[in-house]
Parts: sequence; structure tokens; C-alpha cells
Amino acid sequence: MTKIKETSTNFANKKALSDECLEIYASNVIGGQWSLAICCYLINGKLRFGELRKRLQNITERMLTLQLRKLEEDKIIRRTVFAEVPPRVEYELTEIGYKLKPIIEELEKWGKEHKEILTEK
Repeated sequence: MTKIKETSTNFANKKALSDECLEIYASNVIGGQWSLAICCYLINGKLRFGELRKRLQNITERMLTLQLRKLEEDKIIRRTVFAEVPPRVEYELTEIGYKLKPIIEELEKWGKEHKEILTEK
């Protein structure tokens, strides 16, 4: 996952849009197929890294790690490390992360309706 250079026009445009429009800001935080998918699985409760990896079969370990770090940095998920051997790490949504539940449910509903429209043709 590459970061956009802060000196680029693309970065400036993205920042200006997210400053002006809170919907775009929110989309940038949870945007991307993996971030949203991770949140969907964590809505049902805590999961360990391996459990997430099994559910997201096409994601690489590196990408999963990067996405989890980003979501943790954005305060969407919380990472808990247990002092055990071998170490156990659990991920769960934070309070603000759980507020995504109705939004995700509405996205699911919209996606189903849209998919039906496309398959009618």
C-alpha cells in the first residue's frame, strides 16, 4: 500500500475534498474494500488475526496488517495484546467503530438492490 506524496496535486485535491465534505472524509477513513470488510466481520465481536485472515481469504498477511494498523490509527478498531505464550492479539471495533453498524447494514441493502437492477438486464 503506497501513500500519496503530500506535495502532490492528488493529495491536495483529496484533502480539500475531505475538508469540505464530511461524507468524503468518512469515505476516506473506511474506504477501500479491505477496511470495510474488516469492519463487517468485527461488527459481530472480537476476532484474532488468524480468524480475520481465514475470513478474508484473498487478502495477504501484509495487506491485512497494514489495514488493521490504519483502522487502529483512525480509532475504528482496538488491538488488545495478551501477555501469553504464544502471544494472543484480538481486534475489536471501538465505540465509534460500532456506530458504523447501521451504515454498513444500509450499504448492504443498497448493494443488494443495485445488484438486482443490474441483473435484470
